[in-house]
Amino acid sequence: MSSADPTDARLDDRTRWRAFAVCVAVAALTILDLSKVNVGLPSIEKSLDATSSSLQLIVAGYALAFGLALVPAGRLGDLKSRRALFIIGLVAFTVSSLLCAVAPTIEVLMVTRILQGFAAGTQMPQVIGLVQQLFRGPERGRAFGLFGAMIGISTALGPTIGGGLIAIGGEENGWRLLFWMNVPLGLVALFFAMRLLPKGAQGQAKDRELDIVGILLLGAAIITLMLPFVLTTGAGDSGARWLWLIAFVVFLGLFVLWEVRYKQQGKSPVVHFELFRLSSYRNGLSIVAVYFAAIPASFLMVTLFLQEGLGLSPLFAGMVSIPFAATSAVGSYIGGRIVDRVGRALVVFGLFMVVVGFVLLMLAAVLTPPEVTPWAMAGAFLVGGLGGGFVVSPNQTLTLAEIPVEQSGVAGSMQQLGQRVGTAIGTAVATSIFYGIVRGAAAGSGGSGGSGGFAGGSRLDAYHDAFRSGTTFTVSLMALALVLAVGDLVVRRRAARREAAA
Repeated sequence: MSSADPTDARLDDRTRWRAFAVCVAVAALTILDLSKVNVGLPSIEKSLDATSSSLQLIVAGYALAFGLALVPAGRLGDLKSRRALFIIGLVAFTVSSLLCAVAPTIEVLMVTRILQGFAAGTQMPQVIGLVQQLFRGPERGRAFGLFGAMIGISTALGPTIGGGLIAIGGEENGWRLLFWMNVPLGLVALFFAMRLLPKGAQGQAKDRELDIVGILLLGAAIITLMLPFVLTTGAGDSGARWLWLIAFVVFLGLFVLWEVRYKQQGKSPVVHFELFRLSSYRNGLSIVAVYFAAIPASFLMVTLFLQEGLGLSPLFAGMVSIPFAATSAVGSYIGGRIVDRVGRALVVFGLFMVVVGFVLLMLAAVLTPPEVTPWAMAGAFLVGGLGGGFVVSPNQTLTLAEIPVEQSGVAGSMQQLGQRVGTAIGTAVATSIFYGIVRGAAAGSGGSGGSGGFAGGSRLDAYHDAFRSGTTFTVSLMALALVLAVGDLVVRRRAARREAAA
């Protein structure tokens, strides 16, 4: 592993942890925006007379732009200055949030939301790179533990915060507060970022060229991979969208060929493929991609079930996930402190708890009386959240443990990209399962699929079936992540035995 940056050697503990606090706060603000805006879609629809396709693009455009910006921004941060890229991304995120808040039409909101996604994708890799740059050894595990705690809290509290802001601002225009909230928080974070983040470039003089062709090919591959999934609504989508995956295979092949040739010429490619020879990095990426295919999709189905199936308001539906946020924060904090001693076994245990927690969540949703269901689901979230805290930040620490600091930005951005792609795929499939069952039940009752389209008591039964089937899919993904983690644990223990024998 590379030695520390000379800039970091002059930073005392207090300064490093203050810089880390700025990074975590901005990352939490970014992740919060992913989950809270979903709650505001009905308000946006009513305020701007939006169609379902427009609403889908508000969500999908942000996710697509976020994923598209990750690797180029991570590479630029590694070569030039993570501080500069962080500040650029933060300024862009704050300005685009302001533009979203005052958007007069749905078309303007779609464009500014995409700009907001690019900004978020620009700053997130710098957060991971700066943590790698600022900390070493057990301190890095503690830092990632705190980072994971804040991300878990932000993800789980997003729907609650969104529902509360809509209640304050009114049903029609409350959605604007979701974006106004980012403006003062972004300005405060910008003030501290300019004062506290370390200066200086990370890349070596011989490693400063930027592979423009590689970036464009990778961007085309990311777009063509994510596009058919982020445009999946579960409402009679055209099958022609899957043809984009053929283009993905082509662009991915061209990207790999170009990068290999670029490296053979003695130049520095966008992605150093030798990183994937590290089993710790390769396995960690696989685990996090599968895990994030399951978790956001599960939260979305919980929101749909509670609001559409049980008729809860956005605020109260969001509050059901608060126990997940609380125990996830505790688990991340503890996991960050013990991951260096326990290793991959901690992630295995965490994934087992997640599987148990979400099985309990499914049983609570379909077996309890409606008046008890939200409370029972909140109790199940206590178990799943604690397990989730033992997964995300410990896995991040283990995945990046052998990565050189000068490549940590792009390595972390690949991890984030795996999360975004996994989320897009998992959400698309789960949404299709959920709405497919609901609409099928409504059609069988002679309705059109709305809440009034069911006969008698079949409405809640349909949502029970939809939630059970969708959650079975996501729990299967969680179980797959558990199998991958067990496999990595076996590999690590075999390697340790070989080292001991040598």
